[in-house]
Amino acid sequence: MITTLDHTIKELIQQSLEEAKQTNQSVIVSRIREVDAIDPLHFLASCEELFLGERFIWSTPERDFTLVGVGNELILENNYSTTERFSAIEKEWKRFNKRVIHDKDKERQNGTGPLLFGGFSFDPIKEKDPLWDAFSEAKFMLPTMMVTIVNNKTFLTVNKLVTPHDDLLSCLKHFEQSYSLNISHYQIDCEKVNEFSTIEYKTSQWLKAVEKATNDIRLKEMDKVVLAREVHLKFTDKVNPYQVLSRLQKEQPTSFVFGFENGLQHFVGATPERLIKKQDNEVLSTCLAGSIKRGKTKELDIELGEQLLSDAKNLIEHDIVVKMIKKALTNCCYEVISPKLPTLFKTKNIQHLYTPVKGYVQKGYSLLSIVEKLHPTPALGGFPKEKAIEKIRELEPMHRGWYAAPIGWLDDEDNGEFVVAIRSGLIEGHNVALFAGCGIVEESNPKSEYLETKMKLKPMMSALGGIDNE
Repeated sequence: MITTLDHTIKELIQQSLEEAKQTNQSVIVSRIREVDAIDPLHFLASCEELFLGERFIWSTPERDFTLVGVGNELILENNYSTTERFSAIEKEWKRFNKRVIHDKDKERQNGTGPLLFGGFSFDPIKEKDPLWDAFSEAKFMLPTMMVTIVNNKTFLTVNKLVTPHDDLLSCLKHFEQSYSLNISHYQIDCEKVNEFSTIEYKTSQWLKAVEKATNDIRLKEMDKVVLAREVHLKFTDKVNPYQVLSRLQKEQPTSFVFGFENGLQHFVGATPERLIKKQDNEVLSTCLAGSIKRGKTKELDIELGEQLLSDAKNLIEHDIVVKMIKKALTNCCYEVISPKLPTLFKTKNIQHLYTPVKGYVQKGYSLLSIVEKLHPTPALGGFPKEKAIEKIRELEPMHRGWYAAPIGWLDDEDNGEFVVAIRSGLIEGHNVALFAGCGIVEESNPKSEYLETKMKLKPMMSALGGIDNE
């Protein structure tokens, strides 16, 4: 049970200290305040010196909900090689959740208070690549400070993990220092061009993998498998993650934009694909599968969209995703609703076949348990799920790390949202690794699939603002 108090922060901390000492368990104290408007990227940049390597940002399409967190007040992570990683994170979070005391002077807004942000790897069983060595199979952080922008209002949450060994003075100082943080204006130059060279990573091996997978599908081993490939970029200047995030927010208004800092590495992306959103007992998932480029004119764009809506290969690929997501939600919801036919979902560079699926969760099912059921969807793994994952392990000439895996947030009331981390890249200094994949079905052609991955790399390429020297 969550204790709700209407006292001053000093009284909240005093009670938390007593509880921590009595139970010999740490207590999370969260203080929420409405504050004047704060620019999310300026807040992120202002906290670089204090919290380098411990920051995240998240914004929904149309930018109507934004989270920016800094500092690791608490880290929950594990390297389980099985699905236990989902339940392990949930179990740990619930252990703290039951001891949370937060201020409720005003009605609490969504995305404020004690909240975890983080993600999972795509496949914990496949042997790791050095590129992803620093990333656990699951890692979530409770930020020391978090800015939430929702309903055109700005809220600052300050979290403190109160241990049995803490004292009142140091705890009060923690909150005072957090509220006195100076947020400076950070000049973000989105017009700056940064030259780079490109290294195609095992492309010939990937093309052979597509050919092999297509043959296996024709032999009825599976219906679909998604194969991804990797491109490495080397920039002349150090890549500025704030510029990349700013461009993504401007150029991809229909996508979720995320950034997760892990030491000196930044995992950044703009994904159109929601895995699951949960608010109370209502859940919403998005089926995105089947793609075509955008047209250079309005007429051509409409023509390409109509072509996609009637294309047999893409419709089959999309239908596989819809059926799987509906089946997964039916197992944990008492009602599942979706339209019969897909519509078009357009981003700056690509248009997709799109079907939303809504459900109402039965008792006993949590947000992370639903994430576990859905990951990976056929849009990112294939179908049947287990066979497709085995085929990816066998054929794909890269390690996905956190690419194409769930990333997102959950709060102390089991509300939250996870997306699929596609259209993404891993930034470290002058180097960036980009990833893109496509669904392989019986009618697939290696050259066409290669061109589709090039199209899917464009959002990140554009956000990086480079000139290809090759």
